[in-house]
Amino acid sequence: MTHPKPTDNEIKLDQKRYIVSKTDAKGIIEYGNDYFVEISGYSEAELIGQPHSIVRHPDMPKVVFKMMWDRINRAQNIMAVVKNLAKDGSYYWVVTEFEPKVDPITNEIISHTAFRRAAPQKAIDAMIPIYQKLIEIEKTGGMEASEKYLRGYLEDQKITYDELIDTLVGNKGLFKVFFKLMKKLFS
Repeated sequence: MTHPKPTDNEIKLDQKRYIVSKTDAKGIIEYGNDYFVEISGYSEAELIGQPHSIVRHPDMPKVVFKMMWDRINRAQNIMAVVKNLAKDGSYYWVVTEFEPKVDPITNEIISHTAFRRAAPQKAIDAMIPIYQKLIEIEKTGGMEASEKYLRGYLEDQKITYDELIDTLVGNKGLFKVFFKLMKKLFS
């Protein structure tokens, strides 16, 4: 599947609505709620069976997705600020959190559910230059070099990635309550 050409058109998400999608363990979409379908611009039939990377915006550094997959494949949660790409080339920013489903017999992850809300402008403004720098590094030194840069950046700030995101999304208690409620609703 070819990705659309990105445009400068931003889709402003409704602060009161949420996006939910579920993938198998390999990231193939099995479910998307109505708002995900609406915002992505794809029909439900176009989304189901596709890799979730169908909405991956090229402004997102590969190292961020590596970090997310490393964590969620160990059944560890991660909250991230992500720029996604709609079918028409528009973009939208979300704060996303994951809930892995683990097989009770094999203890292997069998699916991931992602819960997303509109990202606060403060978080977007802070992440844009970081993501631009990581992409620039990836172009010349690869993902390994951008991962080293990100580690160094976080060490210089004396903060973990999780603490950085918690600080940027502000009202972190509200986001955590929201994600906890969504996980209850969809489990």
